Amino acid sequence: MRVDRPPLAGYFGTPAEYIVHNRLVYNPDIEDDKALRTSADRVFEALQDAIVRGEIPPGSRVGETELAERFGTSRGPLREALRRLESRRLVERTPHVGIRIASLGYAALLEIYYVREALEGMAARLAAMYMTAAEVAGLKDLLVTHEQDEALRADTAYFQQEGDLDFHYRVIQGSHNTALTELLIGELYHRIRMYRYQVSAYANRPQKAFGEHQRIVEAIEARDGDLAEMLMRRHISSARQNIEKHMKENT
Repeated sequence: MRVDRPPLAGYFGTPAEYIVHNRLVYNPDIEDDKALRTSADRVFEALQDAIVRGEIPPGSRVGETELAERFGTSRGPLREALRRLESRRLVERTPHVGIRIASLGYAALLEIYYVREALEGMAARLAAMYMTAAEVAGLKDLLVTHEQDEALRADTAYFQQEGDLDFHYRVIQGSHNTALTELLIGELYHRIRMYRYQVSAYANRPQKAFGEHQRIVEAIEARDGDLAEMLMRRHISSARQNIEKHMKENT
């Protein structure tokens, strides 16, 4: 039987179908792939959140059977989710050894925070210069959304979703500086986000961090680059000092 590939627009519009002599025919293999991707997406998001929130501690070893049972999935979607997490360097898979949740040593973590202080401070300065009025309004709206979070209201944690739902991500994008964006939203972004969340859960930190975000936005909206940079540097420095204090108290 001759199978004619349809025009691109039609093909992408009907991913589970082929056109055979001008007749649409269901293709179960493609539909199965779609179901696998959907299931893998769900597992990926749930597993990534568990890692970022510290529910699965950094450095811990986990097995596929344990994870499949925990997230109610089969091995196929789980392995696809693990491949995606590995590409974000949130998990490490070693043949014949297993799966290990990524971690950063104390010294390496502090080094990253010093770099963040300098680079994100510059990002805030540039955001004050180059963010559009619509982008500033979007940043303010984002904080309004954050403020509704129950954990933040209870001052127990300040969890931010990734990408456009992340305050720091928005400010970095608002710098409109490609080199700076690539440095700060690269392979370390997701691991840094994991530690940012866990630092934000330290005593008396969530509400304070949120207030610091509000003041940074006010400086950006006022187009005060000096103040925006100072406030962002102070914000990240405060988080680093919390890490140092926490480490000393637990050693």
